[in-house]
Amino acid sequence: MRNLSTVVGGASAAIVLAAALSCGGSSSSSTGPTGTCTPSANPNTLVLMNNSICPQTLTVSRGSQLTIANQDSNTHEMASDPHPEHTDCPEINQIGFLSPGQTRSSGNLNTARRCGIHDHNNSTSAALKATITIQ
Repeated sequence: MRNLSTVVGGASAAIVLAAALSCGGSSSSSTGPTGTCTPSANPNTLVLMNNSICPQTLTVSRGSQLTIANQDSNTHEMASDPHPEHTDCPEINQIGFLSPGQTRSSGNLNTARRCGIHDHNNSTSAALKATITIQ
């Protein structure tokens, strides 16, 4: 008979491995809320869903573009931090207003830096804020 800790440990390892394999391979890394928003399988893409954005952190390569897909039932106006100036990463401001079902991309993110992004019309909602690291 197997030791219970061996069985539980093996099951935990299998769950972690399955979760890692289901995320797919990508050069970008990300984290975000779980249960409220399903991240995109496409790298460099943020998803708006259930009045939140995911992932809430994303790393992209210099020269790439950020895409935001609005899979929410609400409209969102996505902009660079800080609010209301939107001056940290002006390339992100090209995304702007998104109706439900709409997807739009930023300009080329050429400068290595960290950019905050938020919904201009709901700037105090932590669920609608993300950080993009360009490297």
